[in-house]
Amino acid sequence: MKDIAIKSENIGKYYRLGQINTGMFYTDVRAHIRRKLGKDDDVTKIGEKCTDNKGFWALDDINFEIEQGDRVGIIGKNGAGKSTLLKIISQVTVPTKGRIGIKGNVASLLEVGTGFHPEMTGRENIYLNGAILGMKRAEINEKIDEIIAFSEINEHIDTPVKRYSSGMYVRLAFAVAAHLDSDILIADEVLAVGDATFQKRALGKMSELSTGRGRTVLFVSHQMNAVKALCRSGMVLDKGKIILQDSIDNCIAKYQSGLFERKSVEDLSYYDNEFFDLLDFRLVNEDGHDLALPLENCNKAYVQIELNVKKLHEAFVIGYNICSTEGEVLFWSYVTDDYKEEKKLSLGKNVLRGEIPNHFLNEGEYIISLTASLHYIQWIINPDEDAPRLKLYIQGGLSQSPFWTLKRSGICAPVLSWIVNKK
Repeated sequence: MKDIAIKSENIGKYYRLGQINTGMFYTDVRAHIRRKLGKDDDVTKIGEKCTDNKGFWALDDINFEIEQGDRVGIIGKNGAGKSTLLKIISQVTVPTKGRIGIKGNVASLLEVGTGFHPEMTGRENIYLNGAILGMKRAEINEKIDEIIAFSEINEHIDTPVKRYSSGMYVRLAFAVAAHLDSDILIADEVLAVGDATFQKRALGKMSELSTGRGRTVLFVSHQMNAVKALCRSGMVLDKGKIILQDSIDNCIAKYQSGLFERKSVEDLSYYDNEFFDLLDFRLVNEDGHDLALPLENCNKAYVQIELNVKKLHEAFVIGYNICSTEGEVLFWSYVTDDYKEEKKLSLGKNVLRGEIPNHFLNEGEYIISLTASLHYIQWIINPDEDAPRLKLYIQGGLSQSPFWTLKRSGICAPVLSWIVNKK
């Protein structure tokens, strides 16, 4: 018989837009009555007409079972309902409908600083979190040296955490959640704050907790290579519903297939912002016509971006990146790579065409994501999140050489020049 750690039955969560809950029963009832009468109240967004009907279902009819000791990746676009689901499992919020059963206690890393008191030191927060999980002081004493060593903030452990950087915060929060006794560990994108070395150690620790100690792990991330490395099964959420619960490979394939559907001009308006309207994003050949796929390694291809520039900024950059289907970034390219004064964008319609080098990519499937930002200031379109994407397929021989007519090892297969001196 299966040992079920989490079971969800018809879970739903409804949020009202423009409304702020007061936290006091009397005030909420009074505000509800005033809204029914069409009068203003102090929990309605300023300048907005009172209504009880304006809202949306962040989750709707969610049903699943998760076995004890499983490592589950929860994936989906921004706004799909992932964080809301984890907050319900963590008992941070309650569902509007349905019920959820949880076996054991839960340690959560929903966002940087969750559960920490900013005025307390790192050491004091370790004891606070342990107490919340129901641990005795003696039990925490046994593990505190290991927690501090894993977090690598030994010199700052007796400093108030309000002075920590976001990276220090998340290292300590993860160390506490991973080492104190809990049956279920939840991590929601917080590992993205840490550096590459810490991410690798954190993923290894979560795998160890599940395999060696039978702890259930729920992991949310937009980094598909990290999800694939850690998780065995997965759930794909879209618009508040589970569209697939299966092996992690099948879930990643389902999620990524939904990212590459050819969008119409009307769909691209979703990405419009204060700097530009996105008019088109496609792959083209040397003549500017739609690219026929699959493409041979020796043929040229171009990423074409058409946009209506509404506002100029000296730090504005736009381009693309190319990743493998596992999420490994091959390279980035911006319109500013070969910077020249005459290549500056101007107000109005601009058509950009960036070359994808031929004789470079190996046979296989690749993901091309649009990226736009104010360089080192802010993202406008973040390629790691809900950016427009294209698929590129490379097939056929890699060069005219008779030695390399098939796929060779490695992600890239560049055709490079060699000099042979005969003596």
